[in-house]
Amino acid sequence: MHTKGNSIFRIFCLALVGLFFTHVVFSQQITAVSADQSRIRMLLDQGWKFHRGGAQGAQEPDFDDHSWRTVDLPHDWSIEDLPGRQSPFDSNAVSQVSGGFTTGGTGWYRKTFHLPQAAKGRQVWILFEGVYMNADVWINGHHLGNHPYGYTSFWYDLSPYVRWDESATSPAEGNVLAVEVKNEGWNSRWYSGSGIYRHVWLILVDSLHINLWGVRVTTEQVDSHQAKIQIQTQISNTGAQTARFQLVTHILNAAHQEITRTDTMYVLAPHQQAAVHQLLQISHPKLWSLDSPHLYSAIVEIYQRNQLTDQENIKFGIRTISFDPRQGFRLNGQPIKLRGGCVHHDNGPLGARAYDRAEERRVAILKANGFNAIRCAHNPPSPAFLNACDSLGMLVIDEAFDMWEDPKTPYDYHLYFDRWWKKDLQSMIDRDYNHPSVIIWSIGNEIPDMDSPRVAAIARKLADEVHRLDSTRPVTAAVNRVNEQKDPFFSALDICGYNYAFDHYDVDHQRHPDRLMMATESFPLMAFDFWNAAAKRPWVLGDFVWTAWDYIGEASIGWLEYPQTQQYYPWTLAYCGDMDICGWKRPQSYYRDVLWKKNQISLFVKPPHPSFPGHPKYSQMSHWGWEDVLADWTWKGYEGRMFEVHVYSSCDSVELLLNGRSLGKKKTDSSNRYIVVWQVPYAPGRLEAIGYADGRQVNKAVLQTAQEPARIRLTADRQIIRADGEDLCYVTVEIVDRSGILNPKASNEIHFQIEGPGEIIATGNADPMSTESYQRPQRKAWHGKCLVVIRSADKAGIITLTATADGLPAAKAEVRVE
Repeated sequence: MHTKGNSIFRIFCLALVGLFFTHVVFSQQITAVSADQSRIRMLLDQGWKFHRGGAQGAQEPDFDDHSWRTVDLPHDWSIEDLPGRQSPFDSNAVSQVSGGFTTGGTGWYRKTFHLPQAAKGRQVWILFEGVYMNADVWINGHHLGNHPYGYTSFWYDLSPYVRWDESATSPAEGNVLAVEVKNEGWNSRWYSGSGIYRHVWLILVDSLHINLWGVRVTTEQVDSHQAKIQIQTQISNTGAQTARFQLVTHILNAAHQEITRTDTMYVLAPHQQAAVHQLLQISHPKLWSLDSPHLYSAIVEIYQRNQLTDQENIKFGIRTISFDPRQGFRLNGQPIKLRGGCVHHDNGPLGARAYDRAEERRVAILKANGFNAIRCAHNPPSPAFLNACDSLGMLVIDEAFDMWEDPKTPYDYHLYFDRWWKKDLQSMIDRDYNHPSVIIWSIGNEIPDMDSPRVAAIARKLADEVHRLDSTRPVTAAVNRVNEQKDPFFSALDICGYNYAFDHYDVDHQRHPDRLMMATESFPLMAFDFWNAAAKRPWVLGDFVWTAWDYIGEASIGWLEYPQTQQYYPWTLAYCGDMDICGWKRPQSYYRDVLWKKNQISLFVKPPHPSFPGHPKYSQMSHWGWEDVLADWTWKGYEGRMFEVHVYSSCDSVELLLNGRSLGKKKTDSSNRYIVVWQVPYAPGRLEAIGYADGRQVNKAVLQTAQEPARIRLTADRQIIRADGEDLCYVTVEIVDRSGILNPKASNEIHFQIEGPGEIIATGNADPMSTESYQRPQRKAWHGKCLVVIRSADKAGIITLTATADGLPAAKAEVRVE
């Protein structure tokens, strides 16, 4: 078959590839292929030609695109400045409030690549992780197809139409890939972005190969002594001859050591495919969990006549999940209440661009702030997002659709649902099956007319299809306006998603004691009620707040609420997230700390005037928002005026001090919802809240009056990033006084320059009413802060970021690229 030494060396090499798999950037041209090289997977992100607008004939290989812009993927043209302006926002944009007043339209992409003669005869695939939306794809003038949905991954076989270089020294004209993207009309209720906003991969395989997403790893049985793992591998033989082959599967632990293996002989007729099942046992398995997200690798290889013809490296976790109304959700037998948040797909200042590091950073920040579960609202996320959830230990509800047959906006997915729902469900489940983080599939969100038999029948049809595709996970959907008429709809689901309906938990439990429920959406302003309603009822699995992370679009729902109109411009952000679009904590996140953790304390002040223009239709805060409070004790000109000071605390009691003088102690418990309030006359200095438990000090929060701005402080989230042309560094920019105290009133415009192997790809400040450019190298501070996002080049060196502002000394930060 093959020598043991060669096998060990190959496994070691594959393990190294797997270690860097989510980040590695391969050459944009396949220049050399060895005779025994099997699957080739090339990231095709760099050097695309792009044109915003129509371009008749651009699908033809000889189309003249020399005047088009060169862009790298991921790319989103809706976050870019509009032509002739220094902003992506327009009050007349078709998307209006829903899209944050951003502009869609039509765009064209073209990419030329070469295929070496040594690889001739292989299958050639193109895989798009996500294109928004309605993408038509051509190769060398041949139309491959149209993919309407903007959130599912899709692929095409290019093999019949590609050209191969005649020799290593005599390349052919190359292959021209053309993509037309049509984000036309009002088609989304939130910011969608426009373009090829996720990765694109070129994949070359032998005629005998593993299908794309063709390996499924399932934990059949597990205890502390042994795990039984089933590997199902879908294999195709597109050749003209019967193939006799050996399927070899190696299991590697996190240290990249082989712990078990198995092999199976198989015969496959020409132009046929088959599913090969293998059962492996792992001794003393390390389980995937929130605190210890252990990942294994399954390296699956096909050998034919002692030659390796294909291999896949699949990351997976060993874990068990169970759901029942008496013990709730259990992971590996341990009960866990889902501390969840809903998350849209955009990355704030980056728009929809799904850089791996941006996705990883979001998950890491949410986990650091107490979340253990994310609902992907309302569409499948990027593979990088799920990879981050796998590696960091975050549970996921993977959601398919926001609408079915009936529209929510005139040009949304309802136009394509009847023809595409089954394909898009399969794409989501086939792609995401092996992610241990995914525990629930969701088939929809707030579908119109859920009271009707027609829509309940569709729910049953979709749920049955999900169960057919994956019998290991339950199915849910998010339901609003909960009532008894929706019981037929609920009956199609394994877990019933309740949006904003904690008051139905008990009455519905009495009617349906076996019904599993969870708050698939809840109001931030009612966090106490929603969390306690879930925490005290085993049949309620948890609570998912709307939202965990702020986002572009649905602008102002956290302040002005609904209904929305064009007059809400220049609002661009929803302003409802626990984290703002830069990834910084907002007051409601500090309150959630109090609900979820012991001995927490935070301190905020109600400003003397509303932070934004008032509520023209409402007398109170939006339920999607939060109280208008700030972490600010700098109020020059308000000396002696009474300020309302709010303290959130899960300590037994809190003492408030102003410049060392006690203003008294107050108890904090569920009777006051863990919030205590003081009326304090403003005096510059130090405002301090001290938390006590069992009579001793356990925590404190401090607000310090800032003096005039004196300097700029730059703080990079990482000192070393990879030289791969894809890695990111996030630099927090703060205006501080001479003592280093942030000045929350500072709004200086800060300009940035960069030297070295990198570029500034985004700036932001989380101001929900800002219409500044996200791409120009300057930004006004908001509450004394802004953000710069730097992308590495594909070479090593030192990046130096310089920040300047009128009247302040320049500041510098260095980041190493290697």
